[in-house]
Amino acid sequence: MPTYTAPTKDMQFVLHDVLNISAASTPGYEDLEPDFTSAILEEAGKLTSEVIAPLNTVGDTEGCRLENGVVYTPTGFKDAFEKVKEGGWTGLDMPEQYGGQNMPQVIGSAVGEMFSAANQAFTMYQGLTHGAASAILAHGTDQQKDTFLPKMVSCDWTGTMNLTEPHCGTDLGLMRTKAAPQADGSYKITGQKIFISSGEHDLAENIIHLVLAKIEGGPEGIKGVSLFIVPKFNVNEDGSLGERNGATVGSIEEKMGIHGNSTCVMNYDGATGYLLGDEHKGMRAMFTMMNEARLGVGMQGLAQADVAYQNAVIYANDRLQGRAVTGAEAPDKPADPLIVHPDIRRSLMEQKSFVEGARAFILWGATMIDAAHRSGDKDADGLVSLLTPVIKGFLTDVGYDMTVKAQQVYGGHGYIEEWGMSQFTRDARIAMIYEGANGVQALDLVGRKLAQDGGKHVMAFFELVKTFCKDNAGTDEVFDKEFIEPLKAASKDLQSAGMYFMQNGMKNPNHALAGSNDFMHMFGHVCLGLMWAKMGLAARAALANGTGDAAFYETKLTTGRFYMARQLPATALHLTRIQTGADTVMALDAANF
Repeated sequence: MPTYTAPTKDMQFVLHDVLNISAASTPGYEDLEPDFTSAILEEAGKLTSEVIAPLNTVGDTEGCRLENGVVYTPTGFKDAFEKVKEGGWTGLDMPEQYGGQNMPQVIGSAVGEMFSAANQAFTMYQGLTHGAASAILAHGTDQQKDTFLPKMVSCDWTGTMNLTEPHCGTDLGLMRTKAAPQADGSYKITGQKIFISSGEHDLAENIIHLVLAKIEGGPEGIKGVSLFIVPKFNVNEDGSLGERNGATVGSIEEKMGIHGNSTCVMNYDGATGYLLGDEHKGMRAMFTMMNEARLGVGMQGLAQADVAYQNAVIYANDRLQGRAVTGAEAPDKPADPLIVHPDIRRSLMEQKSFVEGARAFILWGATMIDAAHRSGDKDADGLVSLLTPVIKGFLTDVGYDMTVKAQQVYGGHGYIEEWGMSQFTRDARIAMIYEGANGVQALDLVGRKLAQDGGKHVMAFFELVKTFCKDNAGTDEVFDKEFIEPLKAASKDLQSAGMYFMQNGMKNPNHALAGSNDFMHMFGHVCLGLMWAKMGLAARAALANGTGDAAFYETKLTTGRFYMARQLPATALHLTRIQTGADTVMALDAANF
């Protein structure tokens, strides 16, 4: 069975050596001293490694079962969920007013990575609840907040998001679910939703569904969509549970992965619902939840890559296979361990450099969310909005690739369920699809985010990279060559791609959109390059100051050199593809495919 060890030391390095969070001006960060964050991360690490991770294989093999309208989660899930609740982990970064601990997002993100890596399917029950609660917090009335949030923050009640219907996914303007106004101000919700994660289960006494629907007589298309709170059990005025609402599970989806999460077909048959936010402004309210979910899904890509990598390293050190080409390294054994072979090393270095760079990227993004929410920093809000499709799309695309590489280290054993590696690949696959498929993320980045606020935020990103390179050039001749110069070259590639879109996209939008996926990946590489340059600086500083753990920082520098030399140059390939335009992409008639 695979194992998981929470990467608390690396998280502490990013939080304090790289991001220096305790010195930041964001309210709440002054409390985030190393000893304090270490205590939180160590406790989360124990819970995830000892309680939640061992249930990952159980959830995969047992799955959920539907009996007489009730969904039963896998063995052990309910007890583990109670332990998570008892520890207050479900409300770590939620307001104290509703029972949360009001920790910054950056701590919630670090802990969230551990939970997702340990057991993605299990963690989705609380993750979806967090997103639904955030939407109610942002758009609900005081009465709605007081009614639903305390129970959702504690996860006594869980939450879902209901968008997709059998005939429409991304194009939500086609939805058919209707909302009929009632005399008491409520609505009757009728329709069917599919792919609803955590839609029905036995972990909580109530489930609060957020459902997109069209109010009868409203505008056509996406402009007529509203968002509604639809409880599984209606809630009485005193907060107690009333009658069962007209929201029932039709079936559980049979899926490639995340078997431990109950992905449901949900039927709404005149269910009582309550408008959340304004009429016909449902997408604005839902995007509060979706943007948070997209950042969380990006983290899932990182998390599955990390746990797969951890196990691949163990296997590569234990499995004896062949001899090192330069001579036996374990002459007392019948063969050398796999890790002596250059191609295995290449694969593991690709995994390691991605995981550690992505972790820094996620946590940097979380600091921007905190700055936006806690300090009202509009520039930070604009920058993280620009980077959201990159975090979601790039990290899940590459994260999935890394789980495949980890599986490949095992050879044939990686394909056998006994070893557990295929689960990481199967579980990681969904992250490229849900919360907006990655092709949509790329289109959003190029078609909308680049031009947002007159291009202010992408220009700010370029300036950020330029300033970093300028401020740190000349630090050391070797560092300049190994870190600064590759980052400058990659950033220039990204700017050249943006210029191509400006010059050609207006004439023919296909020229921009055909290159959107390449641009998203190019942007992701530049972001990880920036993270590695920052981590390299921090590692050099620690070594210069006489750290007691030189091996950790030397390893960090070596890993960074690998990324800058072997991975970051991919921007040149992506630029070449982008500059070929759309002609070859669009050349075939549909009938000729």
